[in-house]
Amino acid sequence: MAAPTIMRTGSRRAARLWRSLPRRIHHQPRRASAPTGLLAEQCQRGLFQEVFPTQGVDEELSALLEPGQPPQTVYCGFDATADSLHVGHLLTVMGLLHFQRAGHNVIALVGGATALLGDPTGRTKEREPLSEERAQEHALGLREGLQKLFDNHRLLYWPATGSARLGEVMLQDNTWWLGRKPVVDFLCGVGGRLRMGTLLSRQSCQARLQSAEGMSLAEFLYPALQAYDFLHLHQHHNCRIQLGGADQMGNIMSGYELVTKVTGKNVFGITVPLITSTTGDKLGKSAGNAVWLNRDKTSPFELYQFFVRQPDKTVKRYLKLFTFLPLPEIEHIMEMHAKEPEKWGPQKRLAAEVTKLVHGKEGLESAKRSTKALYYSNVEALEAMSDQELQELFKEAPFAELMFEPGISVLDLCHKVNAIQDGPSGYRKITDGGVSINYIQETNPETVLVIGKHILKNGVSVLRIGKRNFYIIKWLQLCQEEIPN
Repeated sequence: MAAPTIMRTGSRRAARLWRSLPRRIHHQPRRASAPTGLLAEQCQRGLFQEVFPTQGVDEELSALLEPGQPPQTVYCGFDATADSLHVGHLLTVMGLLHFQRAGHNVIALVGGATALLGDPTGRTKEREPLSEERAQEHALGLREGLQKLFDNHRLLYWPATGSARLGEVMLQDNTWWLGRKPVVDFLCGVGGRLRMGTLLSRQSCQARLQSAEGMSLAEFLYPALQAYDFLHLHQHHNCRIQLGGADQMGNIMSGYELVTKVTGKNVFGITVPLITSTTGDKLGKSAGNAVWLNRDKTSPFELYQFFVRQPDKTVKRYLKLFTFLPLPEIEHIMEMHAKEPEKWGPQKRLAAEVTKLVHGKEGLESAKRSTKALYYSNVEALEAMSDQELQELFKEAPFAELMFEPGISVLDLCHKVNAIQDGPSGYRKITDGGVSINYIQETNPETVLVIGKHILKNGVSVLRIGKRNFYIIKWLQLCQEEIPN
């Protein structure tokens, strides 16, 4: 997979946003222990890219978010077009977590209803339709994934002691209100407040309308449904801020327009950068390059390696965006990296922090075990791995269960799992050094398998043919006392 980048189109916007913040926030003398406002802090990290409406940055919003003020409520939506979040969602989740860490309340909204339509933003054609049953299955998966992220953050990244307040979190599903809203009531109430000209002027809408496929009415009404989500959350939970990816600004503006017209109160939108591949494609399911946060789809090892492989030109930015490390600590990590680049210190720290947030301590340990086993031929790590970890690590490898028979040879094993051909060519494969068991090269086909060497403590053998062809063997009826400690 191509290494991802953060869209650079918003970097100048973030700089303007930073400059537009009140002088009392970012021009006052800074002391190491003095907190700054949430907007200023996240602009420094590069997480908050754009705020709408812009005049609110200098006035009400920045004041609302300053330390010591009553907690605000912010929400972000996640459409249930798949049953798992992916790395492309992580920045908006990080945004919610930073609000929570600053004492504000957050709502993670799963779009079980809007997933039936699909957001047309950034798409060249309409999504494949989802059944209601499938959408609700996806919604349940997203709620479980979001809950795990918030739980891991609270348990692993939030101090158990101290006076700071961790904001409350709510998980919602817009099926709970949109599914009960009569269509005529919706069109009269919401449709009468939103202007066609505004919706038609959006770039994403114009691009689709001018395409050969065109745009369906259902897709065209998607911003109105998302706007109603904002109105509902504002009326029932006093939510005044919507968080979303940079491509969501049009939908956020629709929500702002609806809420302010209905209630007369000021609300705000904040965007975070989009994560893109080096080819400029947005990372996600639609682009076919998703790195999932569900272990069943992307293992902790794969997630860890995704971040370990980040190049030097992006790793500092990613440390700011994807971790809670203080900025001075990130600067120190990068200084040490400049002295010892061969250690890949920033990449390993980035990968560890993200993997721990997503999969917990056990997931991080699993990722490190798998890394040692695969890339460092570490037998101790290999024999400490569970069957699940082995299948995740060697997911393309055949997984066989065999009865252990005393006297079984290397040649016998290779034949039992169909790893080599019968006859002289298979025999030569071994004698020529093309076969190894548990990273030990075996050149004698008649060598008898030894428990503790060829068969590890976990009752597993990893057979490799050539450089890349692996076979995982789980030995059955192997007496535990036969395995050396």
